[in-house]
Amino acid sequence: MRNPQYDRSVTSRTTLVTALTVPIVCALAAIASAQRIWVGRGGFGREAPKWAKRANFDGGFNYCRGYYTSDRREDGGMGWWTDYPGADNNFSVRLGELTFVRVKMDSTGQPDNVVLQLTDPLLYQCPILFMEDVGTVRFSEEEVVRLHDYFLKGGFLYVDDFWGTQAWEQWVYELGRVLPPNKYPIFDIPPTHPIMHSLYDVKAIEQVSSIQFWYRNGGSVSERAWMNDSPHSDFRGIQDEHGRLMVVMTHNTDIADTWEREGESREYFERFSPDGYAIGVNIILYALTH
Repeated sequence: MRNPQYDRSVTSRTTLVTALTVPIVCALAAIASAQRIWVGRGGFGREAPKWAKRANFDGGFNYCRGYYTSDRREDGGMGWWTDYPGADNNFSVRLGELTFVRVKMDSTGQPDNVVLQLTDPLLYQCPILFMEDVGTVRFSEEEVVRLHDYFLKGGFLYVDDFWGTQAWEQWVYELGRVLPPNKYPIFDIPPTHPIMHSLYDVKAIEQVSSIQFWYRNGGSVSERAWMNDSPHSDFRGIQDEHGRLMVVMTHNTDIADTWEREGESREYFERFSPDGYAIGVNIILYALTH
């Protein structure tokens, strides 16, 4: 059953484009309601992690980003802080505009996004955790235990922006330490799954490259095409014994760049951001209502 606090009804892409396009024109100067869209070098700039404190949580939505250690560097990836803080800020602004979700704001009027160590007890204040570039992660034994507990207590993880076979295999190995695959197998999420229709009617998960790759390569969206190692995007999940999704993965695509970069290029925004926000909003509404 949908929770009316968070959800309305299945909405078309045309409606979403209209809802986003009007604010994006304003975002290049000043966003409505005093909330600003992060626009790269012309915006907030790269920031040190804003570590979570108990005062950050009041029952509203916080974009909770998981901090982890990488054991290698992927081309185009930055480890835990890939797309930080722009994706975190922009998605939170849009979530507040497009849904009834109450987004927690900080003292400046911007979304109160936080970064958490995976062993931090405050992790349990976050019903949804976001991580990117996870094909470079190595979990400690304590992180494995804490994440396992987090999932079994109702936590939900969304991971994005990791490319190719090596990244996938490394992530699957590390995730398997947390959620043993014999009990919690990974599966391809079908177009008929409720997560595809929580609010927006999403037909498929589009392959999106970073904005830099897209411009450098004449509109190509397959970042490992030169290795024939990212032929299409993958949308996969892990569910518990009751069928509740605990982990959602968008592999061979960069959904978060459609949020982070929306204020930098009208062309990139119109091509990718409506679909990127649609799946992002659907994922959050599913997690909040299941």
